[in-house]
Amino acid sequence: MVTVGIDEVGRGCWAGPLVAGAVILPENLPPNLLWEVGPPKGGATEVAIVKLRDSKKLSKRQREVAAAWVRLHALALGLGWVWPAEIDEHGLTWAVRTAMERALAEIAIAYDEIIIDGNINYFAGNSKAQAVVKADDSVVAVSAASIIAKVARDSYMAELDERYAGYGFEKHVGYGTAAHVAALKALGVSDIHRLSYKPIQAFIV
Repeated sequence: MVTVGIDEVGRGCWAGPLVAGAVILPENLPPNLLWEVGPPKGGATEVAIVKLRDSKKLSKRQREVAAAWVRLHALALGLGWVWPAEIDEHGLTWAVRTAMERALAEIAIAYDEIIIDGNINYFAGNSKAQAVVKADDSVVAVSAASIIAKVARDSYMAELDERYAGYGFEKHVGYGTAAHVAALKALGVSDIHRLSYKPIQAFIV
């Protein structure tokens, strides 16, 4: 059974894109376990043991190790990006579905099923697709999709941090933290904020 795992990140963020990942992994993986040799640290080689699980339950370093492993070993993977202006124009449901469609469009090999994390099947017209609650912590292909999407989005937000000084995007990656609120009060709304979100509308003058 060839499974495409799909998950999205950034749904609740106030700024930046929403990103979905789609991954097909080899069938002969060790059960929910990854091994990766990292760069030398203090003259010693680092060996990291990382479980494939919900990206939110991994540290930043663990996610990076896992994402590198997935990119090296996945049979196919894709990323779907939806930008703030698109979210504002079309709404969040459209954005999640479109991000997943864009990610799936990059899967170029045949598959038997699609498993989407959550309780909404965004491919309801596709007989191969099903939604599974907490699949990002129980289905390794979905865990992998969650991880590559999270790492890709966080990396992009870190790049934005250099272009939008003072907002702290590298640290809060667009979520509604106290530091983000303070930055909005000091700097106002930027062109990468989601203007349709109520917390952001409070800062629009």
